[in-house]
Amino acid sequence: MKYIFEVRIKDGYTAEHYAEAWLKASAIIQRAPGALGTELHRNLGDPKILIAIAHWESKAARDAMEAQHNAEVADIIRGAAPCCDIRPLGEFADPEWVVSPSSG
Repeated sequence: MKYIFEVRIKDGYTAEHYAEAWLKASAIIQRAPGALGTELHRNLGDPKILIAIAHWESKAARDAMEAQHNAEVADIIRGAAPCCDIRPLGEFADPEWVVSPSSG
């Protein structure tokens, strides 16, 4: 499954401010059982809008990680709070099948 959230960078900050904290927190979170990686994408039309995608083996694995309070991750997130607003977009199932155009 994928957990996706939007990050809007506040005036006076850059995406790099957030990315530094995101890398630190992600490195810790990715040690959790079932964590399969993360991605951070910058909007092509607005460099102050980012999309973060966390890949998980299952919703249960992500829920288990969330249930275990990690003070270090909480401190990192709290430290990044002044530079951005974060809005969860939701939890999404991996597709059961994928349709890709054929190369012709």
